[in-house]
Amino acid sequence: MLDNKKIKVLFRHRSMEMGGVEKVVLSMLNNLNPEKFEMTICLNINQGELRNEIPKHVRKVYLTDGKEDLSKNPAIQKIQLVKRNIRLRKALKNPKIADKLLNDTYDVEIAPTYAAFAPVLNSSNKKSKKIGWFHSDISIPKFQPLVSEILKQIPQFDYFIFGSQQTKDVLVETYPDLKIPENQVILNAIPIDELKQKAQAFQPELPNKPVFVSVARLHSRKGFHKLMDAHARLLKDGFDHHIIVIGDGEEMDNLKRQAETLGVTESFQLLGSSMNPYPYVKNADFFILPSESEAWPLIIADALILQKPIISTNVGGIPEMIEHNKTGYLISYETDEMYKAMKRFLTEPQMVSNIQNNLHDIEKQFDNQKIFDAVEDIIINILK
Repeated sequence: MLDNKKIKVLFRHRSMEMGGVEKVVLSMLNNLNPEKFEMTICLNINQGELRNEIPKHVRKVYLTDGKEDLSKNPAIQKIQLVKRNIRLRKALKNPKIADKLLNDTYDVEIAPTYAAFAPVLNSSNKKSKKIGWFHSDISIPKFQPLVSEILKQIPQFDYFIFGSQQTKDVLVETYPDLKIPENQVILNAIPIDELKQKAQAFQPELPNKPVFVSVARLHSRKGFHKLMDAHARLLKDGFDHHIIVIGDGEEMDNLKRQAETLGVTESFQLLGSSMNPYPYVKNADFFILPSESEAWPLIIADALILQKPIISTNVGGIPEMIEHNKTGYLISYETDEMYKAMKRFLTEPQMVSNIQNNLHDIEKQFDNQKIFDAVEDIIINILK
């Protein structure tokens, strides 16, 4: 410890929309020892369902207001958004804008995702130690426009954390000459007791038929357009079932239009975002995640702990979490594979029962304290 004083730690992040990285940030803010660390989070935009979940002992600073604070008048809101974007662009170019708001000096600055790499590395505090956190599969085609900049940024950090072994392996194999700083794989923590409690908060009304549930931000790489195609095919072939998707995002309008075209607006429910999706996960028959790419998705761990039979694409760190045909069912990112897997879950109850039986003590594989201790050790040792 620095002269027995608390270590000042700054997290930089874009906003607090419901998502996996945001939950990782919250778990760190809630569980890193406040006797050792004085923590601050600086958001680019004070926006999202989780923006008021920052623990009270953590200082929150933000560069701009969120959409929740903007005018409801469309014309005024448009002007406010233009002004907000101008301020954000200025802040990214000039670190002193954030410095003035923060009005403090930090020992360690943490970028919990690649979108925060630039603000941390461009910090005007050249004495602080910089930690980068990476959760993404760098080989995904849609990720390629960002790769060159990320490859320049990674060697500039003092320490680097990978969200899954697969995330690290793909980076090392794809760019063997990249100089990665001292690093470690640290999985995401799961608040098991809180999760179980939230799962019992209410009893959702579900249709009297097999129900698949999914929870994710509505981004094109989450694969819900393919899942909807598989769903429509199953219905056409006589396999009655229902799908509930919880989450919001830029794909919402596209998915609604697709549902109308396929005639599945009633059977493919888009519920939007929820602060507590877990009662749906607990009470549905199955969980499904059709993503093109993931790192180490918290929602898969959540569904495992709630002992829900899972169908998931075999991407990112998911095979580190699920053993195929034992604790879940892994598929490729193809509509046909989604169709076949869902058909099996609907027609082979013994297979589903076997998977469910193997989940009874699954939570033993999630050791949260080990995760928090590892992060604390990194922060303390990087300053020695």
